[in-house]
Amino acid sequence: MGRAWWITVVLGLLGASPAWAVDVHDVRLWRAPDHTRIVFDLSGPAQHSLIVLSDPRRIVLDVRDTQLRADLGKLKLDNTPVASVRSGHDGNHLRVVLEITQSVDPRSFTLRASEQTGDRLVLDLYDQKARKADVKKAVQHSAKRDLIIAIDAGHGGEDPGAMGPNRVEEKDVVMAISRELKALFDADQGFKAQLVRTGDYYISLKRRTELARTQQADLFVSIHADAFNRKEANGASVYALSTGGATSTAAEYLAQRENAADLVGGVSLSDKDDVLAGVLADLSMTSTLDTSLKLGDKVLDSMGGVAKLHKQRVEQAGFAVLKSPDIPSILVETGFISNPQEAGLLATTAYQKKMASSIHRGIREWFRAHPPSGTLLAWQKQQGGQEYVIARGDTLSDIADRFRIPLAELKSYNSISNSEKILVGQKLNIPKT
Repeated sequence: MGRAWWITVVLGLLGASPAWAVDVHDVRLWRAPDHTRIVFDLSGPAQHSLIVLSDPRRIVLDVRDTQLRADLGKLKLDNTPVASVRSGHDGNHLRVVLEITQSVDPRSFTLRASEQTGDRLVLDLYDQKARKADVKKAVQHSAKRDLIIAIDAGHGGEDPGAMGPNRVEEKDVVMAISRELKALFDADQGFKAQLVRTGDYYISLKRRTELARTQQADLFVSIHADAFNRKEANGASVYALSTGGATSTAAEYLAQRENAADLVGGVSLSDKDDVLAGVLADLSMTSTLDTSLKLGDKVLDSMGGVAKLHKQRVEQAGFAVLKSPDIPSILVETGFISNPQEAGLLATTAYQKKMASSIHRGIREWFRAHPPSGTLLAWQKQQGGQEYVIARGDTLSDIADRFRIPLAELKSYNSISNSEKILVGQKLNIPKT
């Protein structure tokens, strides 16, 4: 008893700190178009409460039995509604105070540790000025409108997706491929590409499809580079929505992994079955799924020219991000980032460009053959013209002279860039003169 008493006295004299149950070992911030997200990385689960104060505007986050070991000063607050962040302790409890410059709708939640990340406390500050977008797809009446491709780079923000060797993150690889793909479509006559995710931030799966509908998209293509539980798994794939079970064990596994991305945002999955039932009822009355499968086949065939294919057909599973009832939607797995060889390729700019080019080629070929009504592509097809198959020794300038059309018009009509090479056997559309 004498030894225990001595230790107690010494600790009291030294002013020993309270014993905290949890540490905040890192704090990260992302700015999205409509909200700001702050993530506190925790050493374990913790309870918290949120208080909103006015005059001046402040948001107070109290976390029980927690100590701050991260540097709040490193947070980049530019272009956010947060003017400053400070912290203090009340006994064993951590208090974080955010000075706010404009009205926001705060939302906080905790996320339990997963195989990739530890416990987290998430604070989302939604801009009140951001109006909820009308997600009803309007009819466009222009006879020569651009065909709109919504390009969805998977994951983002604190959701890195799959992690490959040398810490290659899926979210970075697919963002690079998506930007290359957008640039290719933007250079095409009759096409316009929109990025669903424009930076490094989290978007829920439902919100991704809503944004595609807001953009009046004719196609939604989600780009991924996922992982499998066996490192030897390899090859590129294309997926469409399944109205029943998955077409393979791998398809079901990948769908479960991708759908779990919503857990990062604290999205409840309890209503997914009801949502899917309603969507599938709509799909049964439209050709959306049929178009997705046929277009996916064209993309898969094109990708086979630059990558090994995991399967020779479009696979199907219950991917939540593909559940738009009125937009043909495909999910492209550009390879398995869990495979060291494919991860090495996917991390290079050259291979990212090749992959984007193959996806672009497949989509473009499909829509040139099956253009939606009211588009420039549909108008061009109605004008007739003829098809020419490139032979050995042909040049674009020779072909333009032969058919007595300007070289620039021939390139534009076939969406050929100045740097693009033509190949023997390639088909060109020759416009009427």
